[in-house]
Amino acid sequence: MSSQENSVTAHVHRDDEGSRMGMWLFLFTELILFGGMFFLYAVYRFMHQSDFHIAAKSMNVLIGTINTGILLTSSLTIVLSIAALRNGKKILSLILQGTTVMFGFLFLVNKYFEWSAEIHHGNYPGSPELVAKSAGNILFFGLYYVMTGLHGLHVIIGMVLISVMMRFTMKDIITPESYVKLEAAGLYWHLVDIIWIFLFPLFYLIT
Repeated sequence: MSSQENSVTAHVHRDDEGSRMGMWLFLFTELILFGGMFFLYAVYRFMHQSDFHIAAKSMNVLIGTINTGILLTSSLTIVLSIAALRNGKKILSLILQGTTVMFGFLFLVNKYFEWSAEIHHGNYPGSPELVAKSAGNILFFGLYYVMTGLHGLHVIIGMVLISVMMRFTMKDIITPESYVKLEAAGLYWHLVDIIWIFLFPLFYLIT
């Protein structure tokens, strides 16, 4: 290999490493954001333990459990899509990427029904039913909608991102030799999964 070819290869390698490092830094800022909200939740829960205990009983554990399974499975499918692409199986990779997006959609559908049920029972910020309850109940549902809503927004962003990766894969912008973009999208999706892994026990299991 000539010195010029070596230089090009090294340059591509540095770009890939820089892209990965940039993505990790971005994910770190996201963890700081949610970490702050988790800390706020912990403080308010300590101050209103009894109220949080009562409010948590209204959560639908079954839907929360199903959504946990959906996101865990979607993390597997995005990993398998990267592995398939690296092995030159473009069609399989596209199918797995599409499956990941589908799982994200199913998660949002379940969340829609869950939110609808809570709103129907008056458990939403500003409702007469909730305002009449204790401060702890109001704080619990306020945090619930803010934290799960922000997480849902991240799910939507992740779905759009993976959909873009599918288009890149179809156009051979992402290839078995150049798949750092798909890896970055996969890391973002794993972040979405990890955040939910913390949200699920906080709102559904720790009563």
